[in-house]
Amino acid sequence: MRMNPKKKVPKPLIISLHQLPWLVAAIDTFLLYLSSLALLVFLYDIGFKHPSYGVDMVLHYVYHMFFLVVLASLSLRTAVLMKTGIRRPSLIFEGALLLLMALALVAKFFLKNTLTSSHTLLWFFDSEYLIYGIIFYVFFVEVSKKTLLFYRSAINPAQLFVLSFLFLIAIGTVLLLLPQSTYQGISFMDALFTSTSAVCVTGLITVDTATVFTPTGKVIILGLIQVGGLGIMTFASFFGIFFQGSSIKSSLFMKDWLSEDNLGQITRTLFKIVAFTLIVEAIGAILLYFSLNGLPPNVIEERVSFSVFHAISAFCNAGFSTLSLGLYDPVIRFNYALQLVLAFLVIFGGLGFPVVFNFFRYGRYQVKRLYSSLVHKNKIDHKARLLQVNTLLVTITTLVLLVVGTFLYFMLEKNNTLAEHSLTGKWVGAFFGSVTPRTAGFNTVDMAALSAPTILLYLLFMWIGASPASVGGGIKTTTFAIAMLNIYNLAKGKDRVEVFKREIAEESVHKAFAVILLSLLVIGLAIFLVTIFNPELELTAVAFEAFSGFSTVGLSLGITPLLSNPSKVVIIITMFLGRVGTLTLLIGLFRKVKTLRYRYPNESIIIT
Repeated sequence: MRMNPKKKVPKPLIISLHQLPWLVAAIDTFLLYLSSLALLVFLYDIGFKHPSYGVDMVLHYVYHMFFLVVLASLSLRTAVLMKTGIRRPSLIFEGALLLLMALALVAKFFLKNTLTSSHTLLWFFDSEYLIYGIIFYVFFVEVSKKTLLFYRSAINPAQLFVLSFLFLIAIGTVLLLLPQSTYQGISFMDALFTSTSAVCVTGLITVDTATVFTPTGKVIILGLIQVGGLGIMTFASFFGIFFQGSSIKSSLFMKDWLSEDNLGQITRTLFKIVAFTLIVEAIGAILLYFSLNGLPPNVIEERVSFSVFHAISAFCNAGFSTLSLGLYDPVIRFNYALQLVLAFLVIFGGLGFPVVFNFFRYGRYQVKRLYSSLVHKNKIDHKARLLQVNTLLVTITTLVLLVVGTFLYFMLEKNNTLAEHSLTGKWVGAFFGSVTPRTAGFNTVDMAALSAPTILLYLLFMWIGASPASVGGGIKTTTFAIAMLNIYNLAKGKDRVEVFKREIAEESVHKAFAVILLSLLVIGLAIFLVTIFNPELELTAVAFEAFSGFSTVGLSLGITPLLSNPSKVVIIITMFLGRVGTLTLLIGLFRKVKTLRYRYPNESIIIT
């Protein structure tokens, strides 16, 4: 008997497990394009005046549609990730965000009748500030994931570092040109100058930040300072790794600009940099807020925004202020507590993250050792050389510059720009005056009234700058220290540089003198060109401006608004070269020779 073949049963329309990662990638791409569109709408909303009430209503519905679509997309992606067993570090964070969005829906649609419109909970969830935050969150996270693709490209880290700053400067210029960023509008050149100064954490300004820019413009400047201080690639890599995961290629790519030789510690170092920055800035903002308690309420109305702005500006060594006269404003000129907080924020930002983390490890080891000896009556095995040579060089050089600078500043200016202060105020002002030229840019005295010896002292301090792997500029403290040690060792007849019973690598010595020579060439060329384009300006003021621009300091003798457009371009290029590093730029332009398989005969050159 002939059997009938079995009928084929159609498979249910389900997605198999091996297709789920593809679905996650599709959701990621969709959210990137959606958040990009929402960001453009947001920029139109805050950057341009609305012609009618109908536009506000359309924007209101667009924002809420974005909210619902993002809620659905994030829920689907979270469910897929959990089903496939993929454990991204961001799952807990995204779960919290989904819970927040769910609470917002409940508050908006179910509690609206029971809560008054002035209720804090309803105001928060019914206002569009929550949606603004979600737009930026989704956009930055998805863009950060895409930046990890750069690690697979042929672009070397130096080129990517330079291009990231150019990109950020261009974005900042466009944002500052928005009609709602300023009260009366500014020229393209002033917007480009301000954007470059903020991204390069310099602080030089051609227009008054306090009176020209609206609160929106000031927030844009603050964002440029924060991202420019740490570097856009640091933030992008942080979010990209947090929400996507790291790889060997990404670790190799970030090794150079994070100054971390241990590939296994790259991700941890990146997280520590961002966490340390945000924690110190938060503590600084709190201390600044309480330092304003003695002032009348109407003197500085927005104390929270003032404290946050100056904390970020100080830690990033930017020197921007929301006061027209800066810290020389009579309102806070004699507020010594505020000046000390800002000074230590500048110092922490200029020390360099490797130095801070090295001190943290050393302190943690000493605490464990003391605890073990007191409680358990046994000693932990001694670890040799916990403090690295780089840490010792940076610390000693910084302390010498601070002590010598404070003493010299006090002696030179106690009867001049510091004459109006008490003895305590003079010492605080002298200490602040020795800190701020090291790439900070704040001033508590009249810069135009400084004596000639103090100006020369400022030039030296600005040229030296902060420490490597920090937010500051200049040739760096280690470069200056190695140069001095090399001179000392040559005078003693040694053929190598030795310090702390260690020999400094020849490559470090060569880099130090290359950086010194390139810095002098750039500064000299900048002075030469500005004197051509603005011959009416004094040479001392022009030299001060060039040193300040290259070292990303931001101090000026008052000629920045007087510069012509060609001179502004010169200072813009000088600030950019000082921030990214002339040597870094050259490395990015020229291919690096990995190995030389030959040697020519050795021959001495007459130097002296």
